[in-house]
Order: sequence, then structure tokens, then C-alpha cells
Amino acid sequence: MTSYLTGLIGSGIGPSLSPPLHEREAAHHGLRYVYRLLDTDRLGDDVGELLRTARRFGYDGLNITHPCKQAVIPHLDELSPDAAMLGAVNTVVFDGERAVGHNTDWTGFAESFTRGLPGAATRHVVQLGAGGAGAAVAYALLTLGVDVLTIVDADPARAAALVDRLAAGHAVHHAARDAARDAARDAARHAGRHAVHHGSGRVRQGGTGDLPALLAEADGLVHATPTGMAHHPGLPLPAELLRPGLWVADIVYRPLETELLKRARALGCRTLDGGGMVVFQAAHAFRLFTGRSPDAERMLAHLTELT
Repeated sequence: MTSYLTGLIGSGIGPSLSPPLHEREAAHHGLRYVYRLLDTDRLGDDVGELLRTARRFGYDGLNITHPCKQAVIPHLDELSPDAAMLGAVNTVVFDGERAVGHNTDWTGFAESFTRGLPGAATRHVVQLGAGGAGAAVAYALLTLGVDVLTIVDADPARAAALVDRLAAGHAVHHAARDAARDAARDAARHAGRHAVHHGSGRVRQGGTGDLPALLAEADGLVHATPTGMAHHPGLPLPAELLRPGLWVADIVYRPLETELLKRARALGCRTLDGGGMVVFQAAHAFRLFTGRSPDAERMLAHLTELT
């Protein structure tokens, strides 16, 4: 029986559902598959040392989560094109003597958004958070065809750096954007690896003080910070900024119904929880680790059972 040893590096990851999601899917493929949690709160925050130790212990690959998605990069031998462009890694594959970083967050969010908010207006979207997960989500939104994306972060320099990265290269005209949207949807299903650059006219930075004006005219809000997680409860913005007609997506999945989504649903907003993203990014990482094609629908059913 083929066996795999994988795991997750991050802070406060005790509630993570990644181990059962991966292990249950592996069982359907007849694989011996062990998925361990390597919590930096217990093991120390030297992600490079954790990576080297995992390699010495024979791990086949690792997932990387908050707050290590950017800190892990200097310790890798190679990056996939999208991980390099985003400056964020959530999956590391040990390929012989090399540690190769990938990003399945963006394809995971793209597939979740396409399935969970079909037909959602995307003329202007406001995103909170410009960290590792935020970079992936912003890339997915632009690739799926958002006309204008405004990125807001408590650290203005981090938001500015992400906007500059995403705006690098030539502006994407409408016909090219439609083609990119189709390509992204296919990539979300097959974890494709094609970096797409977006013109500066489509992505911009906003300040936290601008949120009232931005959300008053935006079509949607995407939340991509740790606020709302079990270890970081609360709202990422004043509840009075939410309004009927605004769709709201949250990437937090523990709990699935965050305070933000609860408030939004009470107003009648269309909402998207973080469950789809965590399942689809896990499915794409599973394919990278094993070379097997996972059944995403089965994994979604597993998530429902687990939550």
C-alpha cells in the first residue's frame, strides 16, 4: 500500500479540519496517509527549522497557513509561477532534494466563489486583508473578472505592496479578461499553474477610513484576515457598514458562520463561507502530494459531516 506523510504548519491550528479532510479522501484511494499538525505555538515559530525537520523525517509535503505563508518562502528551493507572483505559499512538495512551493489558495477560492455565488455582480469588490491568504484571494477575484478590486489592510504598506504585485505587467483588456476567467475556472478544477498579471486600473488600495464610502457603492465584500477565527473572535469592520444588496464572502471556516456572516445574513445579504475554499485548496494540494485526482464533492460532504 502506498503511504504518504504530510502535515500543516501554522499558529493555533488545533481546530483545523485538514487532517480528516486529507485522510478520509486518501482512504477512498486505498492510500496509507498520515496528516500531522505542526503548531508553531507549541513547536516554535522558526518555520525554516520546521521545514528542515519535516524533510529529515520523510514528509512528502506540507500545507502552510497563517502566519507562515510568506515567511516560508526564503526556505524553499523553488516556487511555482503563481506562488512567486503572489509572494505566498500554502503548499510545499518535497520533490527529491528540493522543496517546491505552490499556492492552491487562489484556485480554491476561485472554485468556491464560482460555485457559491453564481451570477454575483463584480463591478467593484472591496477586500479586507492583504496577507498571504489575501494575496491569493485578490488574484482569484481579478482572474475571475472583477472590474475593480479595492484592497484595504490595517498595514497600508502591505496593501500597497500587494497592489503593486497584482498590477505588474500589462493591463488586461476585456476580451483577454474573459479568456482569463475561463482559464481560471479550469485552473480551479485542475490546480493549473499559469500566472496572470492585472493592469493597474483594476486593482487599487484603500484605507480603513475609506470603508464607509467604499462599501456604500461596492457590489461585494471579501474578508481575508484572521478576525472571526476561533482564536480571533469578533468583527473585522463596524457592522453598520453592511447593507442589503452587498454580497459578503469570508475565508474563515472555523467557525463556518462567523460573526460577519451572521450579521450579513440577518440583513439579507448573499454570503459565502470559507468551507468551499478550504475544501478545494485541500483537494488541489492532495493532488500535488499524491498525483491522485480527489473527489471534491466527496470532500465537501466530509466537511459537512465534520462541521
